[in-house]
Amino acid sequence: MSEATLPRRSSLPARLVRLYGGLALYGTGIGLQVESGLGNDPWDVFHQGLAVRTGLSIGTVIIAVGALVMLLWIPLKQKPGIGTVSNVLFLGLFADAAIFLLPTPSHLVLQCLYVALGVVSIALATVLYIGAGMGPGPRDGIMTGLVRLGLSVRLGRFLIEITVLAAGWLLGGTVGVGTLVFALAIGPLTQLFTRWFPLT
Repeated sequence: MSEATLPRRSSLPARLVRLYGGLALYGTGIGLQVESGLGNDPWDVFHQGLAVRTGLSIGTVIIAVGALVMLLWIPLKQKPGIGTVSNVLFLGLFADAAIFLLPTPSHLVLQCLYVALGVVSIALATVLYIGAGMGPGPRDGIMTGLVRLGLSVRLGRFLIEITVLAAGWLLGGTVGVGTLVFALAIGPLTQLFTRWFPLT
């Protein structure tokens, strides 16, 4: 059976490959968008803004924010899994590695290519690590927790992302066409990738 058709209850090694491969790809997608200079996704606008203000790397901020966000799981009665903890510990490391290794594009065409590759990478990575069935990321858990309290998925996600986007922009994070492309494309692309990498 190929990885593309692995069910959620597949062998533990296969699920771990899917989890950590997804996290590595997600970190690469973050690095691509950051290095493009054309705008990040809402959470990474926030992470970058905090990095600008604190002098820490974006990856370090991603780890710190992920850990703090997990504290909000307590009143929402969310339970973390291996995937949740791994997201907190490794996503920032992968993002920092990508930012360090990727050359900064100097031409608009290459910047646009970085944005496109970044959004595609994050969409595929989301399907991979969530499909491993080992727990959502800390930021995803906030949304699902709000849904359990009665909010719709759409409203819960909108409230979270508009809040972190506004805060990140005020802190100095990069908002631009890349942010808009992410907002418009991430949903359809994620849905598309579930055809080849089912979530169940």
